[in-house]
Amino acid sequence: MKSPRRAAVSILRAWSKGHVYAEGLIERHASRNGLSSADRALLNAIVLGVLRNLRLLDHWIAGLRKGKLDDETRDILRVGLCQLLILELPDHAAVFETVELGKSSVRGLINAVLRRAASSKKKLLDLEELPPEVRHSHPDWLFKRWSAAFGEEEAIALMAFNNQPAPTFARINPLAADAPAPPEDPDLPPGFMRIEGQVPGELLGKGAIYIQDPATRHSVELLDPRPGEKILDACAAPGGKAFLIAAAQGGGKDLLCTDSNEKRLPRLRENLGRLHCGDAAVEPHDWSLPAPEQWHGAFDAILLDVPCSNTGVFRRRVDVRWRLRSQDIAELTKLQRKILENALPCLKPGGRLVYSTCSIEAEENADLIASVLADHPELRLESSRQVTPQADGTDGAYAARLVLS
Repeated sequence: MKSPRRAAVSILRAWSKGHVYAEGLIERHASRNGLSSADRALLNAIVLGVLRNLRLLDHWIAGLRKGKLDDETRDILRVGLCQLLILELPDHAAVFETVELGKSSVRGLINAVLRRAASSKKKLLDLEELPPEVRHSHPDWLFKRWSAAFGEEEAIALMAFNNQPAPTFARINPLAADAPAPPEDPDLPPGFMRIEGQVPGELLGKGAIYIQDPATRHSVELLDPRPGEKILDACAAPGGKAFLIAAAQGGGKDLLCTDSNEKRLPRLRENLGRLHCGDAAVEPHDWSLPAPEQWHGAFDAILLDVPCSNTGVFRRRVDVRWRLRSQDIAELTKLQRKILENALPCLKPGGRLVYSTCSIEAEENADLIASVLADHPELRLESSRQVTPQADGTDGAYAARLVLS
């Protein structure tokens, strides 16, 4: 059985090839290696700690070791320094266990670097003189972009927020007869609860709760689903917002859920069934293409939670910052506009459409909606919300409610 530290290096090696997100790799390696809950927690902490602090770790490595390093040795040093300086694990365990991960030819080098780091922690952890984008491990282009959009101080606060471990929240299911009573928490909207420690598997398994960040509610609140209305959730998988719609309607019988990726539909059906809204219809459809004729003019309300840059949820999706490129945002806006244009014919007269993202980029949000309104005089913007992590202390989200006259 692989140790969690060895599994962490394997995951970082696989992640660097760019095909799979970190969360999927962690789950795969933890299951394959039969890790205990404690070892799984350590694996998760190391991998996410490395990815959150990648630039800072590499800055430390550059100061502690002159000369070239092969990729695997660099990943081993990242794992070791993360344990020593980020997670603050005991020096002896972090150094000894990490040295063992290297080939015999590089163990002396790994040992020397980690021992040097252990003896100079105070100096290494004095980060005030470092550029903010290095201190908080974000790409230069993102820091420049956010400084221009929000100001430098807010951009730094945003990067710091992104590096905090994300808390776990759950939405209590009003459709479940044995759902727990909502706790009194002035910091949370009604129906949400904070999960401390292990997720309650029994409540999750019987659909009494659903793991969900409170920021997801904004788009559904603007949609304002009512019982008896025909509603379309166009980009529905894995089903979190569909569940909120069904809960507001008292069930899923008037809800159609679609997704462009047919491989995601079984999980969507499974989630809806477990959450007591299995009456919702589920069909595949790629909204970059025109809608089927029978859907035209069929819906009182449509939710478009479109594919986006995810810049509002970096604390949860820690590797996106290293995958995303500035040109991706321009490409995404083309797709988002196409999806919106193809969904509009499906609205009934007087119907409403909520466009939503988990992005904080104006280009994907307010600017795109302004462009749509300029081209569609039959639409009016009734309401919109922009939530940013640094200002609101939650995941970022945008939602705009358009009404068809």
